[in-house]
Amino acid sequence: MKAVILAAGKGTRMKELTNEVPKPMLRVDGKPILQHIVEGLRDAANIREFCIITGWKAEVTENYFGDGAAFGATVTYARQVVQDGTGKAPELAKDFVGSDDFLLTYGDILLVKPENYQRMVERFREGSFSGLLTVTAGEDVTKGGLNFFDENFWLKRLIEKPSPAQLEQLRCEGWLKPGQPVWYNAGIYIFRPLLFDFTARLQKSPRGEYELTDAISAMVAAGHRIAGLEIVGRWVDVRDRDVLMTLEQGQL
Repeated sequence: MKAVILAAGKGTRMKELTNEVPKPMLRVDGKPILQHIVEGLRDAANIREFCIITGWKAEVTENYFGDGAAFGATVTYARQVVQDGTGKAPELAKDFVGSDDFLLTYGDILLVKPENYQRMVERFREGSFSGLLTVTAGEDVTKGGLNFFDENFWLKRLIEKPSPAQLEQLRCEGWLKPGQPVWYNAGIYIFRPLLFDFTARLQKSPRGEYELTDAISAMVAAGHRIAGLEIVGRWVDVRDRDVLMTLEQGQL
């Protein structure tokens, strides 16, 4: 299996911290966030082939990792010149992926237990899945994706950044029930290459971006099975300076 890491964004919520480096290259516990991800995938899931999608200050990332040999891996790059959402960014790795399955992750997501990557691979290979989506409980779903699953923990429905009004409607309709987990999209996936058939058809969302979650919803609507998996242990979206400061104080 190969890995594609989306690391093109500047991270504007980090303010001056990302004036000279992209957010995934900010350091946590002594090394870049991106290095934690690469080493976790390498050691826990034995993934050795990486494509890093770069953009803002691309040369910082590319010079640091080089061809990947120093990290026991092979690293290639693709540059996202236009920052138009997460839906189109994976397409830059289409040639790299070829006919292989691939793990896709955002470059600012940290897992305290990298063995979650291996759990993902094992879950994906349990059945004839077209994709796998990871989730965590207890996060503010208005900042990300809200997911609903059937009794087999296969994805039924995904709503990106639901508003408070949408959440109330979901409660009224019985989708959200008291005492049941509210599943937040953890931003780490596995896909078969057929994902690109769906990203190719994407239209811009009301936010003016191409959304990866729209492609996933289209896959479900077309009858493809997307497995769900809950992340075990601490999951961190390094979304802003407050989160980064917390990590620096308590380490990873």
